[in-house]
Amino acid sequence: MQANWYQIHNIEEIDSPALVIYPERVKENITLLTRMIDDPQRLRPHAKTHKSKEATQLLMAAGIGKFKCATIAEAEMLAMCGAPDVVLAYQPVGPKLQRLVTLTLQYPGTQFACLVDNVTSAAAIASAFAAANAVITVYIDLNVGQNRTGIPPGEEAVALYNYCAQTNGLSIAGLHAYDGHSRGTLEERTATSNEAFARAETLKATLQSLGYSDIKIIAGGSPSFPIHAKREAVECSPGTFIFWDKSYLDQCTEQPFQVAALVVTRVVSLPNADHICVDLGHKSIAAENEIGKRVFFPDAPALKAVSQSEEHLVLYAGEGHSFKPGDVLYGIPQHVCPTIALYERAYTVEHGKVSGEWMIVARDRKIQF
Repeated sequence: MQANWYQIHNIEEIDSPALVIYPERVKENITLLTRMIDDPQRLRPHAKTHKSKEATQLLMAAGIGKFKCATIAEAEMLAMCGAPDVVLAYQPVGPKLQRLVTLTLQYPGTQFACLVDNVTSAAAIASAFAAANAVITVYIDLNVGQNRTGIPPGEEAVALYNYCAQTNGLSIAGLHAYDGHSRGTLEERTATSNEAFARAETLKATLQSLGYSDIKIIAGGSPSFPIHAKREAVECSPGTFIFWDKSYLDQCTEQPFQVAALVVTRVVSLPNADHICVDLGHKSIAAENEIGKRVFFPDAPALKAVSQSEEHLVLYAGEGHSFKPGDVLYGIPQHVCPTIALYERAYTVEHGKVSGEWMIVARDRKIQF
């Protein structure tokens, strides 16, 4: 990475902790994404990372019209931007189902879809949309190894596909195969992804032998994006690429995306001779990883996190360090997606200065519906 690219000349205008986004780098990441695939129409980027209208608009300006999301709020935010094609990569249950019905009726210009992985849920979804005299497109969510959601790609999946194809209120479009368990080196990720995708391909072939055609497959995330990008006709749905983070910077070295979002924090205390405390607590940086893998400070890579609470992060700085209260630190999140969701707004930085704000509008669980 270019040294000090993140420095903000008018940093005194930003209170901390703060989320900062560098739009020019975001644009470069989007351009790189479109160049890493043969046809941008095969891109279906995930909105879970950015959750903002501004990022959506940049993606659409680059010719991307298909999107994936995880919440009703994200789906609504995409529709508010005029996104033509949105897949809710979630199976709606409870009140979420009626919210989806209402959303689709409110935004007829957006083609919505959702996932299903069992007949009981498919029947409930069909009933809700048929009652509204509407139809929702569905994709069968396959469990290809992550063991989080989905149906095994075997006989039950065929039966579910048949059910969706024959039931009022539903329009079957294809398969969703997320290989979120694909981690490690490119070689390791390729092996895991190929094994997972082979199961989806086998199911597709079975469905074709039964007379089904035009079976779309949505596959992968950021770690497996370059692998699926080489597959014919598969829709790819990376999300983290837009901002990148320390985890993928270290793991996915074959993907030259740039870090485009940071957190700004300040030293608030010197608890003893060799430790400092900054205002970057659990509420300001994703804290699901172990304490040493939550944030990386490029200006001070030797800093070692030792404890964290709601509004404080204590770091070992070593004897004789020169830090003092008020000093600014720039941090690269280990996991940027949940970090973004902790902030209601991000400051944009262009040409080294704060230039505006992006509201993280879809961090809320509800916008209107």
